[in-house]
Amino acid sequence: MAAAVGGCRAPLPAWWGLLLGVLLAAGSEGRAGPGRARCEAAAPSAAPVRARVPRSRVTGSVLRCGGRCFVPPTPLRRGWVCSAGSCQGNSVERKIYIPLNKTAPCVRLLNATHQIGCQSSISGDTGVIHVVEKEEDLNWVLADGPHPPYMVLLDGSLFNRRVLQQLKGTSRVSGLAVAIAKPSPPQGFSPGLKCPNDGFGVYSKDYGPQFAHCNKTVWNPVGSGLSYEDFDFPIFLLEDANETQVIKQCYQDHNVPRDGSGPEYPLCAMQLFSHMHAVTSTVTCMRRSSLQSTFSINPEVVCDPLLDYNVWSTLQPINSSGKVDPEKEVIIVATRIDSHSFFWNIAPGAESAVSSFVTHLAAAEALHKASDVHLLQRNIMFTFFQGETFDYIGSSRMVYDMEKDKFPLRLDNIHSFVELNQVALRNDSVLWMHTDPVSRMNESVDVQVRNLLDILGSSSLGANVTLQEAGFSQPLPPSSFQRFLRARHIPGVVLTDHRTAFQNRYYQSMYDTPENIRMQYPEGLSPEETLEFVTDTAKSLAEVATVVARALYRLAGGANTTSAIQADPRTVSRMLYGFLIKMNNSWFQSIIKPDIKGILGDVPQHYVAVSSPVNTTYLVQYVLANLTGTVVNFTKEECLNPEKSPNSETEMYDYAWVQGSLDPNSTSRVPYCVRSTVHLSKALSPAFELRQWGSTEYSTWTESRWKEIRARIFLVASRELEIITLVVGIAILVFSLLATYFINAKADVLFSIPRDPGAVAY
Repeated sequence: MAAAVGGCRAPLPAWWGLLLGVLLAAGSEGRAGPGRARCEAAAPSAAPVRARVPRSRVTGSVLRCGGRCFVPPTPLRRGWVCSAGSCQGNSVERKIYIPLNKTAPCVRLLNATHQIGCQSSISGDTGVIHVVEKEEDLNWVLADGPHPPYMVLLDGSLFNRRVLQQLKGTSRVSGLAVAIAKPSPPQGFSPGLKCPNDGFGVYSKDYGPQFAHCNKTVWNPVGSGLSYEDFDFPIFLLEDANETQVIKQCYQDHNVPRDGSGPEYPLCAMQLFSHMHAVTSTVTCMRRSSLQSTFSINPEVVCDPLLDYNVWSTLQPINSSGKVDPEKEVIIVATRIDSHSFFWNIAPGAESAVSSFVTHLAAAEALHKASDVHLLQRNIMFTFFQGETFDYIGSSRMVYDMEKDKFPLRLDNIHSFVELNQVALRNDSVLWMHTDPVSRMNESVDVQVRNLLDILGSSSLGANVTLQEAGFSQPLPPSSFQRFLRARHIPGVVLTDHRTAFQNRYYQSMYDTPENIRMQYPEGLSPEETLEFVTDTAKSLAEVATVVARALYRLAGGANTTSAIQADPRTVSRMLYGFLIKMNNSWFQSIIKPDIKGILGDVPQHYVAVSSPVNTTYLVQYVLANLTGTVVNFTKEECLNPEKSPNSETEMYDYAWVQGSLDPNSTSRVPYCVRSTVHLSKALSPAFELRQWGSTEYSTWTESRWKEIRARIFLVASRELEIITLVVGIAILVFSLLATYFINAKADVLFSIPRDPGAVAY
């Protein structure tokens, strides 16, 4: 094995690097498989019990190796040079490997019937790198190349089902690294299903069979289903263009065929580690985990349910630990706050989630500013469901809790249901109102639905948004409302920017980014100026929020004019920036608790995950509290222990001591206490509470555990040279042992002290 990385000093001779590399790899498995690295991402705190590092820690640019910090190298012609400040240490491993720090793996997920995702072998998968930038380049990997297996560096524009099916069907491929396509593929890219959450909505053979399985409307026509395939080799996303260029440079220097013949050793290779512990299905992995927990002293859990918390609040405070009076009617406004893509924790969800819940938050703020909300005859509940991407985890749990009297509301309290679902990509400023044609066959339900449609339609008069009915024969799109309809016929409307198929060409994809919803900023703005800049997208979503807020006011029995109810575009712009571009901004810093400020990573992602609450849930909770709550004159002690204060009504309100903004005259913050009606409720599928891991009624999605996720590149020598080096190393070892033995045996002769001649006696 040749030394692959130039150091801050002159590189070692090739033969010395080979010998050291062989000794380092002595215990590893597989062809040219290097030993396990001792580097781990530098983190501010220990990893959780799941033995994984949160995404914000994995994507950093500094590795800690043997107590020293290592900055990833930059390419320089045929070699690499260390960045400034990285000249400390003399690790052999650093002279051989280049770690790839900004990567995202495809991981294994499981449900009641099967497994999806990717994994490597237990010792990592290694292959010679081959760059594929056009489909013709696949021929070298699949047939012509003389040095299989190959690790394919795939251009993002070729990351599609057709190409992956070719790579999946051969043993000549050991793994795949995908470079993000820039700009996004113009034809669209969605690794999700054509019929999202099929089988877990309301339509089935017993309820609207003509609409089941998307028979009437294929909602996501560009969906390839890649996210729901199972791959037996690792697939990583390369997030950093600089690291991608390092790999390509290594490929150009060592792997490109010369003069029509194959490249000569040493060759540039890559190793990917992403071994998954769970296999087969949720039923299998949960049973194994349960048996381990029951009979083992040190149980090893192999998978965890996808879970988090729903966020909810009410316009008028209710007793969160009691029950709402049966005669009290409540209007539910709902949206989802999670998204997904092919790669773990890469879920920007700009159109599929963020545009909707930001609009929802803006509508909640506008309603709370109305002067007579405490007089409305109907209450309004603002609900943000988590885990909806995975067969409606959050909404199914809330319905279950309502049915089992584990939630303050019952299903009978629900007057009507309004859901926001993908609202940013409107054509001609039209929003479509979708209703359920099956429940509307009931005359009383149809009357209520028509009243709901009339109020929504009239509330858009004079606004830059037009609301139109999608059609009586059109089924509901994939939505949380469907889970409520499974339990009870409830009048409801789902608002979307699409009448039939999704406008979003990047649904559940890494390309569902701010650019997808046309967020644009002038060049040269500072982060603070960007936070405050009101984009056209923000203005557009504020219009939608205004229409929704006015309609909800009238639906709740409001009698006054609605012209004063107005969503704030500046607030919408701040939220879009925070949830899509940079979470760690001054506004978010000011509205969260000091003890959770570590959640503010740079790049927002909205994957539901298995540890809770996730960043998105926390931030939605505190943004909602900030927009709808009241600042109260409590000390820190009173705010943290409100039950000790008179008239705090802790069963009605939640209290939070938040950081506050920076004092203009110092570097310290001015904290304060916020009182709100914001609460969290479990978003864990009932299937796991009921231990029905094979359920077809509830979501059964779990995520496999793993030991390590990492990637690295290095140079690999020919098999012949490796064998020669190994033999030479063994010969040197045997010679050293023999020499040591004989030297030790003759030590009394070789190392005896000569006698002093003057000390001889006669």
